[in-house]
Amino acid sequence: PHVKFPNPFPCASPSPSPRRPHPPEPKATRSTCRGLRAVCGVSGRRAVSGMALLGAANLLAVPMAAQAAMLEPDVIRYRKLDSGVKLEDVVDGEGPVAREGDLVQFNYVCRRANGYFVHSTVNQFSGESKPVTLRLDVQEMIRGLKDVIIGMKAGGKRRALIPPEVGYIEESLQPVPEEFGPRRSLLSHAKEPLVFEVQLLKVL
Repeated sequence: PHVKFPNPFPCASPSPSPRRPHPPEPKATRSTCRGLRAVCGVSGRRAVSGMALLGAANLLAVPMAAQAAMLEPDVIRYRKLDSGVKLEDVVDGEGPVAREGDLVQFNYVCRRANGYFVHSTVNQFSGESKPVTLRLDVQEMIRGLKDVIIGMKAGGKRRALIPPEVGYIEESLQPVPEEFGPRRSLLSHAKEPLVFEVQLLKVL
């Protein structure tokens, strides 16, 4: 005959466990919820949920700039020049400082503001470079790039956003690639902001 043994795990008994009473609400919460029920006709649970949402809304009301400062304290910030150019120093460099009128040699990568590649003096596949040698003069070079290079040290790198007003306002201004295709591609974007990443090689 089958013998029925007692359940060795009383906590796993299928019989329903008695419901535990909810802890009493604080007086301040009860009074606030009663006020909300009286005025708005909402239940106590909805009133407490509404209070939680109001608290979250207060957190979200923190200005975005303050949030960015809290979340990204080490973020690199651009500085804006009088010409409207926004730039940042990526590498300081250790050589002589470039000044207006100096003859300089540099490499650069040009992109549209959305990141679309336009032209570079460095081959992306082979790594071979064809540096540009220009004088820091607005008669020869676009003003925005001149302003970026002035103050750089040899070996330094900068990234800059150059507005069209100080960019290729004339087709004769440099730097412009010698090849027809890249030249046409660059000049076709002359009326929009361009991003230049510049590495100063020498101050001649």
